[in-house]
Amino acid sequence: MRLIALVAVVLAALPGVLTAQELYTVSPASLTEWKAVYGRIEARDQIPARARLGGTLKRLDVTEGDRVSTGQDLARIIDDKLEFRLSALDARSEALQSQLRNAEAELERGEALLERGVTTAQRLDALRTDVNVLRNELDGVQADRRVIEQQVTEGTVLAPLEGRVLDVPVTEGAVVMPGEVVAMIGGNGFFLRLAVPERHANFLVEGDSIQIEEQGASQSGTLARIYPQIENGRVVADVEVPNLSDAFVNKRVLVRLPVATREALVVPEKALITRAGLDYVEVTEGDETILRSVLPGQRHVIEGRDMVEIVTGVRAGEKVVVGDE
Repeated sequence: MRLIALVAVVLAALPGVLTAQELYTVSPASLTEWKAVYGRIEARDQIPARARLGGTLKRLDVTEGDRVSTGQDLARIIDDKLEFRLSALDARSEALQSQLRNAEAELERGEALLERGVTTAQRLDALRTDVNVLRNELDGVQADRRVIEQQVTEGTVLAPLEGRVLDVPVTEGAVVMPGEVVAMIGGNGFFLRLAVPERHANFLVEGDSIQIEEQGASQSGTLARIYPQIENGRVVADVEVPNLSDAFVNKRVLVRLPVATREALVVPEKALITRAGLDYVEVTEGDETILRSVLPGQRHVIEGRDMVEIVTGVRAGEKVVVGDE
């Protein structure tokens, strides 16, 4: 046993004698070509919160950047004419109620007189008609009042969806018209929108993984949608990114898109040896190893392992020595 251990130590110390675990067979690998473009952070839905009533904006409770929930009260619009119309309808309602009470009293007297034979049935029918007409007029006035009350409630501007306030184009005290935008709300998630040169359109595939760099950190997204219409020589595409920050909508973010694939020779990054500014790898030739100068290229991560592309210096099928990882 001691002899075997001694032989192993001697073999390990000798250059040119390798174990199988230390060798890597150089073979072509399929590498992805990435195109650097800028994408903009946009809201999936941008819906305006509009004024349903024309009048004066008496209260404005939100500003740009605020978060809102669906149905939240954003602003209050008041039309003074509606209060006057309500007062007029209330006065008319009181007058009709007085007329109705008088007509009902006349009808009761007419019924009593008819029983004694003092009045005619025709006169009694006329009194009943007057009562019915007044009741219907009173119902109409009350219906008109409910319409005005509904218009008053429509002076409250509500958030159409949950999200962030992107723009508030009005100020408190301004006169707004029905349908005018009070606030623009962005919600239902945020995504990156890209404009890619059309020469790369055929290489874009929905579902591809996309690399995103923001504030020095790198994360991945998914190419969710590619729009078929080309505008100004560019293809528009959407990228879904989990936990994408919505602090700045329309912010530009660096994105790297897979636009092509190519074959290249790669070796583990640990196989590179740098001496005096030159890069080498140890290549086996028979039972020995030689130190060969190589020209490394781009770094890649393949199946979770750090690899480096070798532009020249090695051939496919050769075995290189990999250092301790």
